[in-house]
Amino acid sequence: MDREIRLKQLHFRAWHRGTREADFMIGGFFDRYGKSWSETELNWFDQLLNAEDVDIMAWAIGTQPVPQHFQGEQMTKMQKLDFINIPK
Repeated sequence: MDREIRLKQLHFRAWHRGTREADFMIGGFFDRYGKSWSETELNWFDQLLNAEDVDIMAWAIGTQPVPQHFQGEQMTKMQKLDFINIPK
């Protein structure tokens, strides 16, 4: 699949989660880092998007342990939560 098409698909999935909170967290994370990700990192994010929003958000804020297959540099960046931009 063409990289640009894949990025657009992941962007859509990241920003259409079902709640504003999840959209800002997951979509904001993708907007900050997604364009620079390698294929391996894109695959990780694609798999992450298959998880439930409440789980992703709990892993990001540290209220649930992160499953081993999601642990690593990308989750560490997500846990910083420095990418969330909530419009006023």
